[in-house]
Amino acid sequence: MQLLIRFCRDRRAATSIEYAMVAAGIAVAIAGAVAVLSGKVVGNFTSISNAF
Repeated sequence: MQLLIRFCRDRRAATSIEYAMVAAGIAVAIAGAVAVLSGKVVGNFTSISNAF
C-alpha cells in the first residue's frame, strides 16, 4: 500500500506518463500518415511502371 501511495505522490511518474502519451500520439499520427500515403505511393509507382 505504501508503494502505491509513494507512486501517486511522485511527480517523476506523472512526467514519464505524459511523455509516454505524447510518444503514443506521435506514433498514431505516423501510422495514420503511412496508411493514407501508402496507397498513393503504390499508385505512383504503378503508373511509372506502366509508362515503360
